Amino acid sequence: MPFQINPIHFGTDGWRGTIAADFTFERVAQVAPVAAAVLERHYGQSARSRQVVVGYDRRFMAEDFAQLAADCLVAAGFDVLLSESYASTPAFSWAAHHYGALGAIVMTASHNPARYLGLKVKGAFGGSVSPEVTQEIEARLNSGEAVTAQEPGTLKTFDPWTDFCADLRTKVDIEGIRQVLQSGQLTVFADVMHGAAAGGLAKILDAPIQELNSDRDPLFGGGAPEPLPKNLAGLFEAIKSHRLNSQGLAVGLVFDGDGDRIAAVDSEGNFLSSQTLIPILMEHLAVRKGLSGQIVKTVSGSDLIPRLAKLYELPLLETPIGFKYIADIMLSQDVLLGGEESGGIGYNTHIPERDALLSALYVLEAVVQSGKGLGLLYRDLQEKTEFISMYDRIDLPLGSMAVRQALVDELEQHPPETIAQKAVESCQTTDGYKFRLQDGSWLLVRFSGTEPVLRLYCEGPSLEEVHQTLNWAQDWAQGVEASMA
Repeated sequence: MPFQINPIHFGTDGWRGTIAADFTFERVAQVAPVAAAVLERHYGQSARSRQVVVGYDRRFMAEDFAQLAADCLVAAGFDVLLSESYASTPAFSWAAHHYGALGAIVMTASHNPARYLGLKVKGAFGGSVSPEVTQEIEARLNSGEAVTAQEPGTLKTFDPWTDFCADLRTKVDIEGIRQVLQSGQLTVFADVMHGAAAGGLAKILDAPIQELNSDRDPLFGGGAPEPLPKNLAGLFEAIKSHRLNSQGLAVGLVFDGDGDRIAAVDSEGNFLSSQTLIPILMEHLAVRKGLSGQIVKTVSGSDLIPRLAKLYELPLLETPIGFKYIADIMLSQDVLLGGEESGGIGYNTHIPERDALLSALYVLEAVVQSGKGLGLLYRDLQEKTEFISMYDRIDLPLGSMAVRQALVDELEQHPPETIAQKAVESCQTTDGYKFRLQDGSWLLVRFSGTEPVLRLYCEGPSLEEVHQTLNWAQDWAQGVEASMA
């Protein structure tokens, strides 16, 4: 069956599509100048130039698409700062702000499978642009608008790593981390998943790092560069081997394909999503570093987050899923930490952008300064708040857009009154359908903004109960699909 060529649509963080079907040279040549024109309209007065940063990750032909975008921008009259190498997406967001550019255009498909490539648009402030900006880009594309200029712009290249890494070093006690790593008291494993964070920690720390999957592999080992347990067999094995052969602490850090999302594995080999890392980071920033500001979580964030916010007297806000909503708040308010369940975390000490390398540095600083492993740090927080919970999620591929619509219709017309034999107490529809159940657990049913996937999220008192709820939701979705046959 041939690929369906889909309209250019910006989801939760950019436009993504299948290479050679949706994502083509012709379409990138169309999108890049229009995106730059919209950036100029929104940020032209605050930027110091008509310059646009263009960067890319390690996906198939990403550098070729970046070069094409740069050439088209120059032809449209914009000055371009083109990266000399791959780098993390946050590095390009930082560069846009640092160099006073209108914004950045980054060729990346983040965590998506190998057949995808995409284009992210970042604002002059150094973060994800708002839905208003991406909607304007789409509208101009749909109108067939072409961006022309009487005089071409200029093209320069730059090293995306050196200044960016130097800035990150100022955020933590870099010497304290280095000393512990060099002494062998702490071993750090970094699974960069063949992605754009490769070499990043080593550049920043100049200390021993055990990096996994650091080679460029556009097929990502046959999987996807997403920080989920199913993709981390090598890291789990490395942590297990360390546990058997060493008494020292170990931390496993995981970076997605473009280095803006993080997960971890503790010394005992337990996977830690940002549902665990965000509470650890909240305590570290508020208590050990003495910082303040609001906490912003998305609708899929753990219920431990508001409990800790109350404990540390930090204001709390909740947004739909997508870091652009968090970034929008960070632009107008003092946000100590803004984070999402999928691993994107940003800070008021940095640009309003999620940055996995900075999160990794804060995680390492928390371990070094506390002298405790990540698992113990998290258990301490659960005891402080008297809140014990487990979390998991399932990503369920959908057969077609018709199935998606049928599921939406079912949720709208016949919402469940019980889920996994537990009464539904309420349903929140900020983003998807979040069902609060009688035992205090919750189930979130949500459709991906970038893929034909149904995402099912659950937090509950035990992993067994979480899986019972997720299995119920999966059976429900598959039942609706089967009824259409």
